[in-house]
Amino acid sequence: MATPTLAQIGMAGLASAALVGGVLMATEPGSPSAALIQGCKIKGNVSITSGERIYHVPGQKDYAGTVIDPSYGERWFCSEEEARQAGWRKAGR
Repeated sequence: MATPTLAQIGMAGLASAALVGGVLMATEPGSPSAALIQGCKIKGNVSITSGERIYHVPGQKDYAGTVIDPSYGERWFCSEEEARQAGWRKAGR
C-alpha cells in the first residue's frame, strides 16, 4: 500500500509529518496538533503541574476541553490498551 502524500490527506500546508503511534502528526515546530484522526479519539494529555501522563476518552468530563499539543509530548491514541501500554493512566473524571 502506497503512503499518501500530505496533499492527498488534506495536510498540504505542512512542511513535514511523521507517523507516531499509528497517527499522522505534524512535525514542524509550533504547528498545532495536526493529528489525522481515523478512529483515534483518545487524548493523551500531559499535566502541566505534575508532568503525569493522563488519557481522556470521549464522554469524560474534561474530554472536550482537553487540547493535544505534541510539542509537550501529548498525543492521540486509538485504544485505551494502547494508551496504557505507552504508560498513560485514565483520567478520573
